[in-house]
Amino acid sequence: MEKQKKARKYATMKRMLSLQDQRLKEKDRLKPKKKEKKDSSALKEREVPQHPSCLFFQYNTQLGPPYHILVDTNFINFSIKAKLDLVQSMMDCLYAKCIPCITDCVMAEIEKLGQKYRVALRIAKDLRFEGLPCTHTQRNLCR
Repeated sequence: MEKQKKARKYATMKRMLSLQDQRLKEKDRLKPKKKEKKDSSALKEREVPQHPSCLFFQYNTQLGPPYHILVDTNFINFSIKAKLDLVQSMMDCLYAKCIPCITDCVMAEIEKLGQKYRVALRIAKDLRFEGLPCTHTQRNLCR
């Protein structure tokens, strides 16, 4: 830290009034009491609508293999960091055929990132990936 910066910090500290200062009134000399924090570990009761018990064992039968998985830049980069083959690890996770899908805006974002992300770009341009068209260029607008 520079000498000037240290001197400034010391000066601001010296300008602060201590509790023993004569200019303070009696009520100001007392240290302010700390507010008690609410116990966050305490259980909070709230009313949740109960679902019909007849739906307990039901599920969406329309959801099944082959799974189309929408992939973004972070997903690709984390798979590179973890040294995982993207398609193979998807199949290992879901025990079914997986088709990774990538939108045009995500592809454009990876291309913009430049040489540092050339491995991610090579993975994204893989023939196993299905391209999806977009009407915009920014990834965060993709719905």
